Amino acid sequence: MKKKTALQFAILCGVPLVMVLGNSMLIPVFPQMKQVMGLTQFQVGLIVTLCSVPAGILIPFAGFLSDRYGRKVIMVPALFVYGLGGLICGAAALFFKNPYSLLLVGRVVQGAGAGGTYQLAMALTGDTFQSNERTKVLGLLEASNGLGKVLSPILGSLIALLSWYAPFFAYGLLAFPIALGVWFLVPEKAGKRSTESMKEYWRKLKGVFKEKGRLLLASYLVGMVALFLLFGVLSYVSDILESNYGIFGLKKGFVLAIPVFSMALTSYLSGLFLSDKQWLWKPIIVGGLLATAITLGLLPLFTALIPYMAILFLTGISIGVLLPPINSLITGATSTDRRGMITCLYGTVRFFGVAIGPPAFGLAAELGPWPMFLGCASIGAATALIALASITPPRSSE
Repeated sequence: MKKKTALQFAILCGVPLVMVLGNSMLIPVFPQMKQVMGLTQFQVGLIVTLCSVPAGILIPFAGFLSDRYGRKVIMVPALFVYGLGGLICGAAALFFKNPYSLLLVGRVVQGAGAGGTYQLAMALTGDTFQSNERTKVLGLLEASNGLGKVLSPILGSLIALLSWYAPFFAYGLLAFPIALGVWFLVPEKAGKRSTESMKEYWRKLKGVFKEKGRLLLASYLVGMVALFLLFGVLSYVSDILESNYGIFGLKKGFVLAIPVFSMALTSYLSGLFLSDKQWLWKPIIVGGLLATAITLGLLPLFTALIPYMAILFLTGISIGVLLPPINSLITGATSTDRRGMITCLYGTVRFFGVAIGPPAFGLAAELGPWPMFLGCASIGAATALIALASITPPRSSE
């Protein structure tokens, strides 16, 4: 990879890295927020919800606008809005005695910005890089996303040593330089742009799904289920690390990082290895889902911490290996003028997979570990069968 191209990759990888900090970096600080502002647990939860909801809603619209006007012209302002939302939250805490209401406003602003970032970075990658290089770069983006998840609780704990509201200022300090880097240093390939109205655009988008709907819907499902299972089980494990193993604080963050680290590293290696091996994509996707189902189904057999986390380490590998080929299938499924919307719809389903995982596992945990994890295994196996029946990778690179 040329030095100039490597710099462009690094900047694009910074986009998912800073985006994933949006919620998870605050998790270690929740007890302090609750104490300082006198909040209930529900009110603390709204700090996450009011960022996540606008992001999920706006992702498809960001895709439409990017197909019409270009990726960078949407993504760069979105990064600035994201950073601005963080600064609003930080300033509210710094200057107001009771900052909660204004802090929620800042989180809504931040979520609005988050809706036009990572998925457009994927679309921009799909526009710029073709053939074997695309899968490799998408693996790097996925690895950066995973790395952000690994670093989030650790970074949040460290920054919060300055003040409980210091992490909010970090969003601006990180997002603004990345936005400038994308604008000035990352090229955008000239290509066909959508010029029709929203109505016409949706009509043609329906045509894409009529032609490749089976592949796209199955690929969306795989991505959503994989992240639903991973982050649902992480939320459950976060609770039992305290209740069953007496692990708290920064140490707990390091333990929780184990399966996310294995997912991130495997995503990177998978992207490198599978970049020119499209014939392996389907077996890897199906095999990864089945391995995820098996590892989660076996998890209740173990009670000691080391084998328990070893199984979760393998779960992270199983999920990480299938994400780059899924990303490549989706970004390569249509032309440049439709790629933004197709990719952003994928981002939306991934987002909701992560969002519904923790509460779903919270409810399922009341049934006990065996019903919960056998249910996970069933979901993984069923999704593998759907992928086996519905996903057909391209015979040759674009």
